Amino acid sequence: MLEALSRMPVSGLIIVIILFCFLVVATALIAERIRFWMTVSQRQPRFAKELVELYRQQPELVEEKIKRNIDLPISRIFSAALTLDHPSPEEFRLAMESELQAEIPTMKRFGGVLEIFVGLSPLLGLIGTITGLITAFGSLNIGDIGGTRTAGVSAGISEALITTAAGLIVAALCLLFASIFRNIYQRQMALIQEYGGQLELAYRKYYDRNPQPSSVIDQLSIAIHQLAAKGEPSGY
Repeated sequence: MLEALSRMPVSGLIIVIILFCFLVVATALIAERIRFWMTVSQRQPRFAKELVELYRQQPELVEEKIKRNIDLPISRIFSAALTLDHPSPEEFRLAMESELQAEIPTMKRFGGVLEIFVGLSPLLGLIGTITGLITAFGSLNIGDIGGTRTAGVSAGISEALITTAAGLIVAALCLLFASIFRNIYQRQMALIQEYGGQLELAYRKYYDRNPQPSSVIDQLSIAIHQLAAKGEPSGY
């Protein structure tokens, strides 16, 4: 392998170096995503289930549990709604939906870069194939019966094969992990929507049991009625 690289033309070496850089970057990104998704997959389902159950039984303890797990996307989504001051059910739902949209880039992080590597790596390998064949055919000389220029032919073929293989390896690696991360993302989104719906239903029940004034006018009206009730003579 090293001998083939040493005999490879400069154009092929440049492509191999670029593909190697792609591989290094992709490996670092994949390692970061593996760490992120392992943490999320292990903790998030249990946290979501426990939080919904806790909210149904002891809502006052929910805030502390969210703070201890604020590194999870679903924790930040729930926190955006639960930290509002007496929201209506519609405001509660909109707060979760808005925070969910804000968390999507975090969960899809580096997915676009891996997709670029998937598309670009085979093309670079194809360019190396073409330049290698050009080198090989340029070294052929039909009148050279003794084959004194066979070194150029073998170097061109080596360039074509090595760059093609390198491009396919990088693309296959990135495609594999991009597909795995996409599947995990879809499962986690389904989990967020499931427990988000359960939390919204629990809040609706809580809101129905503890209705809050829907506006400043309603609050003033309630206050006026309370003052009027206190000012009425008790004897009548």
